[in-house]
Amino acid sequence: MNQKIINLYEEYTHSSLSRKDFMKRLAILTGSTALALTVLPLLENNYATSSTLQDDSISTENVTYPGVDGDMKAVLAMPKGKKKIGSVLVIHENRGLNPHIIDVTNRIAATGFIALGVDALSPLGGTPADEDKGREMIGKLDPAKNLQNYLKGLGFLRTLKNGNGKVGCVGFCWGGGMANQLAVHDSKLQAAVAYYGSQAVVEDVPKIKASLMLHYGGLDERINAGIPAYESALKANNVDYKIFIYDGVNHAFNNDTSPTRYNEVAAKLAWERTIGLFKKVL
Repeated sequence: MNQKIINLYEEYTHSSLSRKDFMKRLAILTGSTALALTVLPLLENNYATSSTLQDDSISTENVTYPGVDGDMKAVLAMPKGKKKIGSVLVIHENRGLNPHIIDVTNRIAATGFIALGVDALSPLGGTPADEDKGREMIGKLDPAKNLQNYLKGLGFLRTLKNGNGKVGCVGFCWGGGMANQLAVHDSKLQAAVAYYGSQAVVEDVPKIKASLMLHYGGLDERINAGIPAYESALKANNVDYKIFIYDGVNHAFNNDTSPTRYNEVAAKLAWERTIGLFKKVL
């Protein structure tokens, strides 16, 4: 697909661009409104076509834990019959705790970890079925309270009886930025993995004690602009980190519900590297 169309969709999903204006610009790029409507399903997430893990070796349940202004909703997945294992907090994209991120949570559990997929939109009633509505709701969250709700999620994982006390996190897009923030604000965090997420400000880098793994799509100019300054600060402060840039792939390359941006080769390699870090550190 034309990269300009993909870039327009990225702008739409990560800015205040209205759907009406997005569709007008998409029609210009494709040549007509009819063609724009044909292209749209290839851009938007389609959960019906995504891979969904079916694994009897794990258990999954809906749970809550105390947040700043009430209970936080989450999906808790863990391998059956295993104790004293590491835990991973899973942080969703800017649309909420959708089926794709729940599937990611289950996949992490299937590799031998306790996994907690938190719904950041819990204070606003939870993730809606309408993804555009979810995007609007994300923008209404109080950033400071949202950060605390995720920090409390890390604390919740540390209390679980089957855990070994070691905790990591992985986030995607909006959640990738949050993974970097958790590394800054939780000195006990063992590992943080950010997929195409905004970087922490360089002044906060000295606070990072976790091992970092940062995955970026080579075509993701918006997010990648922050890499040089972040990497320089990580080096200067002797942070344990690895940066991987996957050439020729877009933002959200790991999301298999997004047919236009998903890249199976890059997603598989990044996943192997992610689980490898968790197995080493947790």
